[in-house]
Amino acid sequence: MRADMLTAVLHDLNGTSADIEASGVISTDGLMMAAVLPATLDEDRVGAMSAAMLSLGDRSAKELERGTLEQVLIKGDHGYVLMTYAGNEAVLTVMAKPNAKLGLIFLDVKRAAESIASML
Repeated sequence: MRADMLTAVLHDLNGTSADIEASGVISTDGLMMAAVLPATLDEDRVGAMSAAMLSLGDRSAKELERGTLEQVLIKGDHGYVLMTYAGNEAVLTVMAKPNAKLGLIFLDVKRAAESIASML
């Protein structure tokens, strides 16, 4: 039931922008809770990498005195990966196209993360 609700939020998020290619909700220990991913991506790998990167970002923000981590953004040749906390127990990971309008995606991701946090 909860997984279906989380998947519905992800479908809504992916539908808000043609620039969003994939999304997932991952527990902070790296287990995939819900995902809307292309068949070419391995859910377990996405989950583990997302949790690891967010944890590293969290530690970096603290060690470098940047305050509380809000998000981790990775830019590659083929697009972006954006990770943000969705409450204390989950991570929302979004993959976007290289020419994505990030301002709109940040806003949509923030709303989705708040919705997910309220479910958990």
